[in-house]
Amino acid sequence: MLRQYELVERVLAYEPEADEAMLNRAYVYTVQKHGSQKRASGDPYFSHPVEVAGLMTELKLDQETIVTALLHDTVEDTLATTEEIERLFGPEVARLVDGVTKLSKIEAMGETERAAENLRKFFLAMSEDIRVLLVKLADRLHNMRTLHFIRSDDKRRRIARETMDIYAPLAERVGMYEYMREMQLLAFEQLEPEAYATITGRLAQIRSSEGGQVDSIALSIKQALAEAGLKVEVSGREKHPYSIWKKMAERHVSFEQITDIMAFRVLTDSDEDCYRALGVLHRTWQMIPGRFKDYISTPKSNGYRSLHTALIFENSMRMEVQIRTQDMHRTNEFGLAAHWAYKQHERPDGQVGWLRDLIEIVDASHDAEELLEHTKLAIYQDRIFAFTPKGQLFQLPKGSTPVDFAYAVHSDLGSFAVGAKINGRHMPLRTALANGDVVEIIKSKSASPQLSWLGFVVTGKARAAIRRAVRQKEKQEIAAIGRELFEEIASRLPSKIGKKAVKDAVKRLGFASEDELMRAIGTAKLDDRQVMEALVPGSAKDLPEPEHWPKQERAISIRGLTPGVAFQLGECCHPVPGDRIVGIRRPGTGVEVHAIDCLELASGIDADWLDLSWGERSTGAIGRIRVVLYNRPGTLAEATGIFAGNRANIIHLENTSRDELFGTYDIDLEVSDLAHLTRIVSALRASDAVAQADRI
Repeated sequence: MLRQYELVERVLAYEPEADEAMLNRAYVYTVQKHGSQKRASGDPYFSHPVEVAGLMTELKLDQETIVTALLHDTVEDTLATTEEIERLFGPEVARLVDGVTKLSKIEAMGETERAAENLRKFFLAMSEDIRVLLVKLADRLHNMRTLHFIRSDDKRRRIARETMDIYAPLAERVGMYEYMREMQLLAFEQLEPEAYATITGRLAQIRSSEGGQVDSIALSIKQALAEAGLKVEVSGREKHPYSIWKKMAERHVSFEQITDIMAFRVLTDSDEDCYRALGVLHRTWQMIPGRFKDYISTPKSNGYRSLHTALIFENSMRMEVQIRTQDMHRTNEFGLAAHWAYKQHERPDGQVGWLRDLIEIVDASHDAEELLEHTKLAIYQDRIFAFTPKGQLFQLPKGSTPVDFAYAVHSDLGSFAVGAKINGRHMPLRTALANGDVVEIIKSKSASPQLSWLGFVVTGKARAAIRRAVRQKEKQEIAAIGRELFEEIASRLPSKIGKKAVKDAVKRLGFASEDELMRAIGTAKLDDRQVMEALVPGSAKDLPEPEHWPKQERAISIRGLTPGVAFQLGECCHPVPGDRIVGIRRPGTGVEVHAIDCLELASGIDADWLDLSWGERSTGAIGRIRVVLYNRPGTLAEATGIFAGNRANIIHLENTSRDELFGTYDIDLEVSDLAHLTRIVSALRASDAVAQADRI
């Protein structure tokens, strides 16, 4: 454990103007507050914050960060308060300690709760000052180094899983690869002990049997570059055990099939020398196609810059080579922390791009599970690069689609997207983007996000925005249905009602707004009696029972409302515009629309029935038909040709039975109305390929 004077000397070595007295006060304060508390290892508890502060000095962070590291557990684990810390060490330290404490509280909560309000607060604190995250990552790294002292297997695995799922990805996102690799290795040892032992054992065998092969290859690389007049540093190492295991799992290969276990790093003096070195290596040894990546011209979102290539050495051995400058290497290993160490006057504010996305996700998330899902999406996946037509670069997770790209450019662009051009060609919105694609989004002011997009988008930002838009649309459309029902209910009152009566009804029923009242009516949270009584107290006393109420004077139109949002079309009867329809209203759900002759209705559903109409010029629904085709070549093609000729899209086609003579198919078609569907059925019946065609 670092002694008091050793810690102070470390800080003064790189920050001579640091407040020595404050550093000493903080050291003494944490020792006094933690007192006789012990860690699982048996060491005094205060040894932990002291070691965390030591990790911060290795990154050459400022005195406020060092003091925060010393005090980071005092508010949570002792009688210390944020107010006391502010009085003794100033508002900046108090704010940083409070931010770190918020994340620590998350760890003590349930799985779902953990992702809720405290996670929200932590990301907001982190966006204001990235040092909150730097201290927390050092705190977790030291805890992982001492994890083996915890006796409970379940607790060790829980902490390791949390580290692998949250802290290692966060370290990667701020470019702290040194922290990320060590966290992953320590977590891997706990989560997959057998795999860890096997891989580390095999690596040890290679190390002992290779007879200095890594050093020999490194020397060959250095000599080849020296002969070209390049002054470089070359180092070699085996790949990270967790990285090897991940590659084995992803590619479904054995350890023996991993050919690029050796990795080499070339450090140069300038960007130009990086590219010169790359050219020398490619001329000297055969390059493996598809393995070259230029992160210097297109850095990763966390600032990582390097050239990556893979070569085949003399003995057919594959090796990975990374080429970068000394400054790049420093930034690549410690990310944003390196900026604090070497650019004290240009400190980052923490609002890096991915963090801004996280804040948007936090604001848009509906509940704890959704927040956790979107947060993981934002901090995990590998990245691809895509460009706007004007050459602006955007980094996205692998598997991203034009919709993800549109939301990355701007939320308005995503919300109004109707199509996309990828490299000049019209492509579906669900197309997965590849590295280097140029994406042009086609938009329309009348468009809106579709619920179906959630089936293919991969970014948390896009999912959050789509869900928010769909929820808003759902509220509006349910309120529209509720308003029509409200007018129908109000028409049964003995006298006309005015705006004041509606406002009074909203207050009596305890709603915040008129729209909220309409949504409650639309989802059957209120029955007709309650609404009438709220509008005109005493008016519902002498009403007959609901089954004896007068029939609706007019059908309620669902024109302009969206299937699947404000109402659901019955899966049992698949009503289409032109069918006579009724609605079923159950408490807490939207309206379910059925054809008047639906067998489900005949079975006697215990729910509120509504007389509905499609409204003028209503179009668009899914009709289901059953087609029996003769079992001979070309009949299915002829049937699908009829659908195409009648401009009907096939949504779903299922072969339900087949024998020597016939094949039976249930087909869902996107049609405009009943007349459209009837024309298709008639055309099928007239075909020689079709034995029978009926709507079901």
